[in-house]
Amino acid sequence: MIGRRGLLLLGGATVAVFGGAYLLKPRNESEGVFVPGTLAFPGLAPRLADAQKIELVRHGQATTLNRDGDSWRIEQAGGYPARGERIRELLIGLTELRLVEERTSDTARHAEIGVDDPRNEGSTAALLRVLDGQGGVIAELVLGRRRVRTQGNVPESIYVRRPAEAKSWLAEGRMITDADPQLWINRDMATLAPDRLRRVDIHRTGESPLVLARAGEVDAPLEIVTPADHPVADRTSLDEVARSFDMLTFIEVRRAAEAPGEALGETKFTYTDGLTLTAWPQRDGQVLWVKLRAEGDSDEAKAFQARWDGWAYQLGIWKEKAMIPTLADLLPQAPANADPDVNPAAPPPAAAPTPAPAAAP
Repeated sequence: MIGRRGLLLLGGATVAVFGGAYLLKPRNESEGVFVPGTLAFPGLAPRLADAQKIELVRHGQATTLNRDGDSWRIEQAGGYPARGERIRELLIGLTELRLVEERTSDTARHAEIGVDDPRNEGSTAALLRVLDGQGGVIAELVLGRRRVRTQGNVPESIYVRRPAEAKSWLAEGRMITDADPQLWINRDMATLAPDRLRRVDIHRTGESPLVLARAGEVDAPLEIVTPADHPVADRTSLDEVARSFDMLTFIEVRRAAEAPGEALGETKFTYTDGLTLTAWPQRDGQVLWVKLRAEGDSDEAKAFQARWDGWAYQLGIWKEKAMIPTLADLLPQAPANADPDVNPAAPPPAAAPTPAPAAAP
């Protein structure tokens, strides 16, 4: 048997595969006796080891999650990895779901509690299906409206129905009903502490090479070292470069070959522990895309490369000055309303003397 810990692994690790799939149903219910609190799918946990596909359909949207070794990938997002913690939450919720009360079997009233056919026009129901590698159904459920409880320490509850049956139920448990693929995308790209960055080599198209580095001290600030005769840099701008991969997330993801825009050049970020990250930003109007590569012998480097290989990520346009800055980007910026022909360090001109009032006639 696979316990809760085994189910946690389903979101991000391979588990042993058991026998063929079948649709589970409480034994006491099959015998005509309903016991409140009965698991909706008793014995489901070990059967989920066979799970290869998860389908969610709701409001005309659909999310299909396909298992790929140790991870799950989103079919509607070109196969990009799904959020492992949401996979685990969904599967655990399904195994722990308990039927607490029989509800209507009148199909005309299914829409009132949101368990009508999800294909119906205007339906708010969600259809959840877990399938094995041959397309066999392991578990499936129509998920309806959540029942609001105002008391504290009361389990969440939701109306449910098996698709082939008219009978509906009130069930206790937390179930995910999101069928929007965007809500399943793992948007985390990297979380690297800025002080781990030791050197940045910037080769922007049409610009002279630019090198930033820290001195030998661990806590030394990042400074411009090439060109050697540079003006005084802006500390905030340098810090933004150092934070390039600190809690980095993306807006949109595409296959690398599909990323639009003009290539801006290449930037290489050298970190501690032998980690090197290379970025190839490209700009499409006011949209920034970046392709990434991680190199190094550590598990960290291998994990980054496995995640990024073959993909292009849309970042906020402000990230351009951090990912591939020009020398001008790293210098103090003049106020937006400043006159470029006026030296901001010069004292203001003396006010003209006020003319004496004319004598009265």
